[in-house]
Amino acid sequence: MLSDLEIAQKARPQHISEIAEKMGLAAEDIDIYGSPYVGKLRLETLKKLDGRPTAKYIDVTAVTPTPLGEGKSTTLVGLGQGMKHIGKSSVITLRQPSQGPTFGIKGGAAGGGYAQVVPMETFNLHLTGDIHAVSAANNLLAAMIDNKLMRGNPLNIDPYSITWKRVMDTNDRALRNIVVGLGGKLDGGVPRETGFDISVASEVMAILALTTSLQDMRKRFGRIVIGSTNDRKPITAEEIGAAGAMTVLMRDAIRPTLMQTLENTPAIVHAGPFANIAHGNSSILADMYGAKCADYLLTESGFGADIGAEKFFNVKCRYSGLKPDACVLVVTVRALKTHSGKYKVIAGRPLPKEMLEKNVEDVEAGASNLRKQIENIKLHGVTPVVAINAFDSDHQEEIDAIKRIAIESGAMGATVSYHWQKGGEGAAELAEMVVAAADEPSEFNFLYELENPITEKIETIATKIYGAKEVSYTPQARKQIRGYEKNGFGDLPICMAKTHLSLSHDPKLKGAPSGFTFPVREVRASVGAGFIYPICGDMRTMPALPKFPGAEKIDIDKEGNIVGLS
Repeated sequence: MLSDLEIAQKARPQHISEIAEKMGLAAEDIDIYGSPYVGKLRLETLKKLDGRPTAKYIDVTAVTPTPLGEGKSTTLVGLGQGMKHIGKSSVITLRQPSQGPTFGIKGGAAGGGYAQVVPMETFNLHLTGDIHAVSAANNLLAAMIDNKLMRGNPLNIDPYSITWKRVMDTNDRALRNIVVGLGGKLDGGVPRETGFDISVASEVMAILALTTSLQDMRKRFGRIVIGSTNDRKPITAEEIGAAGAMTVLMRDAIRPTLMQTLENTPAIVHAGPFANIAHGNSSILADMYGAKCADYLLTESGFGADIGAEKFFNVKCRYSGLKPDACVLVVTVRALKTHSGKYKVIAGRPLPKEMLEKNVEDVEAGASNLRKQIENIKLHGVTPVVAINAFDSDHQEEIDAIKRIAIESGAMGATVSYHWQKGGEGAAELAEMVVAAADEPSEFNFLYELENPITEKIETIATKIYGAKEVSYTPQARKQIRGYEKNGFGDLPICMAKTHLSLSHDPKLKGAPSGFTFPVREVRASVGAGFIYPICGDMRTMPALPKFPGAEKIDIDKEGNIVGLS
């Protein structure tokens, strides 16, 4: 089979105006952006869509993944293409990949095989510059904070309380912890410790993903808390004077980008917040367009259902007002074998040879994770469908065991999807199953009420979703919680920051652990974005995100094509 890049470069994409026409949009509703196959949607178009019926809303999530990922994005793209094969119209919405930890081209964020978003080079290399706009807005605020300190500190800012960092779209470890303000008063200002985060971890990115309008984004930027005064009162970006200028820098980035799949299914790409430190979902604005432009709106949430889907339900859906009708749970044989606890999967290395041998017992042992993730979806009143992302090394008996366990655990159905090999045709059966699940009567509900105390909301997630017996807090975490509730931030939803490789806080605990104590080390607030994020476990021992060998071989040939990827 051809490589992903070769498949993408043989694609025959349609002009983006034709893709817009499929969505019932006119030429004036989009602006061509650097390529005839990429367009920016105009915000005023949303008003024209008000009277249209709302699409069925489907989230694609997964079991707790191995470090390799289990193919959520590829399944999303394949499902979108599969809908066309059964006579249904669909729009898919997905996140923009970051240059940072994995280099997007190899990260699979655009799908893979015959289920991809194209043009591949455009999707993965900066797209329309949205991440750079996020970086610019974030760093403007950082610079203005230090300028306030240098010019006599009129806001009485406690320099040691400042939590706002600078960002860049590269995982540059040497810049994670730095000292700024050196060089004297004119050049540096007030020396203090700070650092760089990756751009997609910025609260600016989370705000972009959760905002509903330009006016709403402006208000959210104003609510960003950057630190406190010396008498412990929160300082906001509004008080710094940065919120208006940040909004100007983001005026184009707020507009979702319209692209297409290999089979010309509309794909709206917008925002890219991480799922382990933020809510890990593409933007509400993208979904607002998609919900009015097709029969089915298909989206995906980061990592496993205990992280991305839980935040999709309890954070994103709270702010969007959209209610999901069904949920696709992606599973692989290798993931369940890993959750048996017998194997170690390392990104960039071949799977252990014994893992490729037929072993139904290992699949059944690791299926405790599948059962728990089905339960987690059903806790929200949503109907789950299991999509088995199959590989050539899988055995039919193992696949049959997954189907049986999925049905026994309460999934409406389970099927193998061959979208990677066959595109939409290979996902047609999955599409039929999703349509049936979305037609089932359901009663979507949130896991907790916002007015509950912060600790109660944390404990609800830890016990009901992760399987913990209890939650422990460091003195620092308890002090931070008291401070947030005192300052009026206690009614925000919770966005847990934990490992993505286990239902628990410990990546070594596979399957569906229970009865453990779930540790909360620190609690932070993204007040502008609108959530509290507890930092759980020891993040320093968390495995790094996947590293894919060969990125250093990427080059451009004489015709301007990207080469060097297999």
